[in-house]
Amino acid sequence: MYSLKEAIGLFAGDHTEEWNGAMYCFETNTATALRTNETQGFFACFVFTLVERGWLTIRYNGRELTFHPDDLYTYSPGLPVTVIATSDDFHGLSLMADEHAAIDDPTLHDLVHIAYLPIVQLNEPKQTLPADTARHLAAKMREIIDYLQSDHIYKVEVLRLLYAVFLLDLQNAQNRVIVHHQVPQRVEEIFIGFIHLLSDHFAEHHDIPFYASALHISPVYLSRVVRQVTRRTVVDYINQMLLMEASFLLRTSELSITQIADRLHFADTPSFSKFFSRLKGQSPRAFREQ
Repeated sequence: MYSLKEAIGLFAGDHTEEWNGAMYCFETNTATALRTNETQGFFACFVFTLVERGWLTIRYNGRELTFHPDDLYTYSPGLPVTVIATSDDFHGLSLMADEHAAIDDPTLHDLVHIAYLPIVQLNEPKQTLPADTARHLAAKMREIIDYLQSDHIYKVEVLRLLYAVFLLDLQNAQNRVIVHHQVPQRVEEIFIGFIHLLSDHFAEHHDIPFYASALHISPVYLSRVVRQVTRRTVVDYINQMLLMEASFLLRTSELSITQIADRLHFADTPSFSKFFSRLKGQSPRAFREQ
């Protein structure tokens, strides 16, 4: 999938000299939002988009969600999302965070939890914030943008602090919005732990027992937790990640179909082609030629 650096080039223009390696913030509009469909969400990034003006409608998990001013939309790697439409005056602020930086950087260790909390507790990647909270977060995001574009000699250090403060403020906002947790903390921890593991191991491990063993629980219990939280199965999540990575490689690389099948640890090329055709509705070759 696209790294954060590649995503910046696609959606924020050629601003890699302003990138500090972990997170990036920019203003978004109708053109930027609809451009995400061109890449079919192939991002190894978390994205927090705060709507300031107009509206945005997406298709998520088989249903439509519309975001209005003061709504926060959170995209997580592998999330099957399509932008359906926006108003002509749609405008928002987006903060993108590299998936691996979010996992490895102690400053950002709560980011994965923050990103998945709306899905765990609200069953959707949407939170409607109080107006004062939305304005406060928007001001923080604009401050980040200002520093990204500055020649401050301590820019990297300042940005690291601003990102940490933004995430703490976002966590505080979530605690104000999600007062009554629908899912117990232990279930929440297991689900987010599974998501952590999935991003690193989905290519090599297509089996539920691997993830259950790593989390020190039974496969049956892991399956129950994931279904309770998302109404989807563990296999759904594994297959979605495999399908997205396969689609990405078919579209952007010169690897042969056999090489892609090997990279994703399918038993053989026919098994991979059957898997891809079943979930995508067309063969890998037809998808690549299209």
